[in-house]
Amino acid sequence: MKILHVDRNHPLIIQQFAELGFQNNEDYTSSKQEIEKKIHEYDGLIIRSRFSIDSDFLNKAENLKFIGRLGAGLENIDVRHAEANGIFLAAAPEGNRNAVGEHALGMLLSLFNNLNKADREVRSGRWDREGNRGVELEGKTVGIIGYGNMGKAFAKKLRGFDVDQVICYDIKGGVEDENARQVGIMELQSRTDVLSLHVPQTDSTIGMIDTEFIGKFQNPLWLLNTARGKCVVTADLAAALKSGKILGAGLDVLEYEKSSFEHMFADGKLPEAFDYLINAENVILSPHVAGWTVESLEKLAQTIVNKIKAEFC
Repeated sequence: MKILHVDRNHPLIIQQFAELGFQNNEDYTSSKQEIEKKIHEYDGLIIRSRFSIDSDFLNKAENLKFIGRLGAGLENIDVRHAEANGIFLAAAPEGNRNAVGEHALGMLLSLFNNLNKADREVRSGRWDREGNRGVELEGKTVGIIGYGNMGKAFAKKLRGFDVDQVICYDIKGGVEDENARQVGIMELQSRTDVLSLHVPQTDSTIGMIDTEFIGKFQNPLWLLNTARGKCVVTADLAAALKSGKILGAGLDVLEYEKSSFEHMFADGKLPEAFDYLINAENVILSPHVAGWTVESLEKLAQTIVNKIKAEFC
């Protein structure tokens, strides 16, 4: 097996593949077009998110037997075309699910207790106790959309916080466990106080959280998104924050990511809705790092090695 690595990962992935007798080649700088010219030489490809694997790329990968993606999903790969070509696909949601669950919980507790706002005020010499009075998670109903690896990890973290209940909605049936009860979308919208998204990016989830969807919730709610930025319509989120329908938001992902994000600041052309978010005291933002811990770096690599080993050794 000859494997091409196009993203840097934990060194164990190189070491353990070598121990299995695989030949590792590393190329972290060539363009996608340059990689395309030599991909036919390889049996395996290891990638994170450096570029998309589309049908044209796959057609040039005549001998490719597997793609390992060190991330939760396969949204940057043309899955249908890859599978039609007999290519084994391995993602690693097991590797960073714990990190995502902890990050989501941290965002929620920070929002409930105004920690970011209070920290800024104390550092500037302002001592406002009443203005930073928090709310408690105890007694709240937490709703989770998408109850796979990430959703389950978040639900597990809620044990011990004396929430009223944790409910989950998923397009697949039978996913509930001891940490969450599966419900229909109408019950989710009638009971939820805190909504956490843990869905992949698909045609059905892009733009899912919009004004119409938000308006169907009976209670004002807190929103967490550690899934994919395009699942939330930013302008509609800003409007819901302004109206009080959404009480606060913790966003690890945004519609505006990668190069386009930094260009907005350099050009001084921030979309109005995003400008509102970055100035709102009840919004916490992070740069898509919920699953990006020291420990998850190793776990992601180990997960991919294990899956490739199980399939080909």
